[in-house]
Amino acid sequence: QVQLTESGGGLVQAGGPLRLACAASGNRFKLNAMGWYRQAPGKRRESVAEITSGDTINYADSVKGRFTISRDNAKNTVYLQMNSLKPEDTAVYYCNADYRSRTYWGQGTQVTVSS
Repeated sequence: QVQLTESGGGLVQAGGPLRLACAASGNRFKLNAMGWYRQAPGKRRESVAEITSGDTINYADSVKGRFTISRDNAKNTVYLQMNSLKPEDTAVYYCNADYRSRTYWGQGTQVTVSS
């Protein structure tokens, strides 16, 4: 069983940075792809960034050049560095991870960007 716990959300002014972390715990294992999604009120959950076990990275067009995803395999942790934040980045951010053909989700962390 994979348990994911996000941290680092909060309130930030537009233009500011914020760093999210998501730690996996529960067993000793090697995760496959890890990623971040977000869901704003009244909107569908959308992919923000993904990093594979081979460190291939994909970003949503809306965050390219502003967000950076990285992972620490020794700690089974994925990070999302968010810079130049905009009010439209306001959402609940969820991390996910693939392991043995299953996808696991964290509980989400709120990010609010004030204008």
